[in-house]
Amino acid sequence: MQNRQSKASRRSFFAGAATVGAAAAAVVAIPRVATPVASEPEAVRQAPEKGGGYYLSAHVQHYYKTTQL
Repeated sequence: MQNRQSKASRRSFFAGAATVGAAAAAVVAIPRVATPVASEPEAVRQAPEKGGGYYLSAHVQHYYKTTQL
């Protein structure tokens, strides 16, 4: 009786290992989502004469989005 139980657990172990291997292969084979292409480039802004010049550009907005919790 113990011999049958041992074969069954071995069989389920190998079936599980095959399932995990197939899932890993599927994850690797699925193409990744393409990153969005940047739209029109921003117009080059002139720096103010008296300093300052901070403005909210696309890369600054992206940074702010990545820091949100």
